[in-house]
Amino acid sequence: MPIVVNLNKCKGCEECIASCPYDAIEIKEGKASINEYCNFCKTCLSVCPEGAIEEIEGKFFIPETSSIGNYRGVLIFAEQREDKISPVTYELLGVGRRLADDLNVELSAALFGASEKEAEELIRWGADKIYFCDDPVFKQFNDEPYARLLSLIIETYKPEIVIAGATPIGRSFIPRVAARLGTGLTADCTSLSIDRETRNLLQVRPAFGGNIMATILCPNHRPQMATVRPRVMKRGEYKKDKKGEIIYIRADNIPFRTKVIDTIKEVSNITVNLQEADVIVSGGRGLGNAKGFELLKELAVLLGGTIGASRAAVDEGWISYIHQVGQTGRTVCPKIYIACGISGAVQHIVGMQSSDIIIAINKNPEAPIFNIANYGIVGDLYEVIPLFIRKIKEVKAISS
Repeated sequence: MPIVVNLNKCKGCEECIASCPYDAIEIKEGKASINEYCNFCKTCLSVCPEGAIEEIEGKFFIPETSSIGNYRGVLIFAEQREDKISPVTYELLGVGRRLADDLNVELSAALFGASEKEAEELIRWGADKIYFCDDPVFKQFNDEPYARLLSLIIETYKPEIVIAGATPIGRSFIPRVAARLGTGLTADCTSLSIDRETRNLLQVRPAFGGNIMATILCPNHRPQMATVRPRVMKRGEYKKDKKGEIIYIRADNIPFRTKVIDTIKEVSNITVNLQEADVIVSGGRGLGNAKGFELLKELAVLLGGTIGASRAAVDEGWISYIHQVGQTGRTVCPKIYIACGISGAVQHIVGMQSSDIIIAINKNPEAPIFNIANYGIVGDLYEVIPLFIRKIKEVKAISS
């Protein structure tokens, strides 16, 4: 039953705030207020000295759904901008194909506002079916019609799993879809797998500030929904001759109250693109100072790469935030990731653990970064990296 604050009784004493384990109580205009983080644990009911926090009769609105057994298949949301499929879509097709094969079901994709050519390309990247709508209203992203149409597709075709990218677009409207369907949503997942006995989706994501990795289930509702951070999953296999079905969706009866008038792009002279880099040389607190990044930059340039950093280095002010890799920065998946003076906190690891080759350089042999590194060098980075640089220059001189 819902928990509310009786404003006539509340005196704003703030006794209830410390009692809430979910930070769901705040003071607004001198009165306590329950926000959306409330988990209905009822701890606050006995704390208020005025008895102002009450549990009232009534039920939350959850749309009725068919039995769980009626849901089959994996659906990914194929994000596009300006008729170009976003890179995260191909990563979703990769993990979606694996999940669909584990469940022995079809993999489908929902594509709005792009061309039929792009829909055919998604089939070659692994989809069996495409729910395709090319109505002009979907050319530019708008939360309301996107949420309504995707909800309609899910209600009609009943996939048991729905996955989207944890991008600005995905984070904006996928929660609306979950709310409309009355199901759960796990955001910013770094791993997805199937419990074959129960067909439950095991959704892994960092929790409690990245200090633990939580595995979250949605056993009692369908679909099971998750968003996945870009560059965490690997792309699927491209098959030029793969065949599939395109199902055309009409949007004539999709009501919406808002309209996108124009989109303005931000212009910047910053060319750092960590998510597309093949080689990243990252520095952490072990550098000791900002000058250490000059050494890393020399190595990165020789390798045709770019510079990354841990949060510790950014917090020290040694390098700008745009270089930050990790839970609160960029998620990357380069061919080579060189971690210099980075201890390997969970928050950083979740942002780069999918790299093809990880090379760690650290003076501490017990540093957690070595647990995930393909190659580890225990030593002073100011001695090791100059050796790297000298050897690369020698090899390039010979090859030229």
